[in-house]
Amino acid sequence: MGSTAHRAGEAVATAGTGAGPGLVARLELTLGTLRLDAELTAPAPGVTALFGPSGAGKTTLLRALAGLERAAGVVEVAGRRWQDTAAGVFLPTHRRPLGYVAQEAALFAHRTVRGNLRYALERTPAGRRRLDVEEAARRVGLEGLLERRPEGLSGGERQRVALARALLRSPDLLLLDEPLAALDAAAKAEILPYLERLGRELAMPVLYVTHSRDEVLRIADRLVLLDAGRIQAAGPLADLATRLDPAAWATGDEDVGTVAEAVVVGHDDAEGLTLLEVGSLPLRLPRADLPAGRRLRVRFLARDISLVLEPPRATSILNVLPARVLEVRSPETPQPLILLEVTDGEGAATGLKLLSRITRHSVDRLDLAPRKRVYAQVKAVALVR
Repeated sequence: MGSTAHRAGEAVATAGTGAGPGLVARLELTLGTLRLDAELTAPAPGVTALFGPSGAGKTTLLRALAGLERAAGVVEVAGRRWQDTAAGVFLPTHRRPLGYVAQEAALFAHRTVRGNLRYALERTPAGRRRLDVEEAARRVGLEGLLERRPEGLSGGERQRVALARALLRSPDLLLLDEPLAALDAAAKAEILPYLERLGRELAMPVLYVTHSRDEVLRIADRLVLLDAGRIQAAGPLADLATRLDPAAWATGDEDVGTVAEAVVVGHDDAEGLTLLEVGSLPLRLPRADLPAGRRLRVRFLARDISLVLEPPRATSILNVLPARVLEVRSPETPQPLILLEVTDGEGAATGLKLLSRITRHSVDRLDLAPRKRVYAQVKAVALVR
């Protein structure tokens, strides 16, 4: 274990070199048949999604970070050492400034929403309090529900109370363990906008455990792929979404694609179009009811990207983008994947990458290989948020 603590200490020394001082951890734990051995960083602010199959160790890792499972190693948050096995440091859960939201809200049935929130506030040291009950309620849209009791709340409303309760702990780390898993589609749609906004507003690392690829695409800034207790890959969502090993996190070949951040520039009502920008790259979509200036995430599925060698002179496709081939994956298979880098009119990279799934016949006919210049015909762009 000495080597684990040493490596973790080295990792902790680099904390804060990314978006801000966040979480750095190196933990080992054997729990039944699971052997957890994970080194994790999560910047602040930002939402880091932990994604992997059942039994991968996602919840165990969260519980170890919270001190609910006694793992060996180092945990440092916002520059403060919560745990260091080699140095004999271990803060119990009640002394770790964290918020934890699980699948079930576990509210006090005999208290109103206000009472549940006041209970959380009263258990937070006065010197740490950053929010009052009203502000926490406002952040998750509970202003009109403060006098209700839990039995009068929907599933989504109960989870919003749990989220507000976690915020009233004034945490330095927020842990969300599949908070939407027990909700139906309508309740998920109700709470997702609040999770999105909090991810942008909170000046702390947020770890989000989920089995849902769609939740990852909508909420996460970073993605950590966990399997059998070990981290298989980690990095910005946009980077990992272009992995040419889609089975690692996509739910199937039909889901393979890339994501990008975009902003609504405006609308062309005469043409029935909404105009977006991804960085400096313009995109056109069928008219959508979105305000100018709205930031959102867009998704490009590989199955919706076809390739041509010359710009088409007449096409119904709204977006035809110049690009260069970066990689052809599995060219011997019936439908290889092509990784593309979108370029501007001068051939300079724009930062947007796309995946295209086409037939092996098309790869051969177009003579596709790295550095080949092509045009990507984007047949559809999905608005993720």
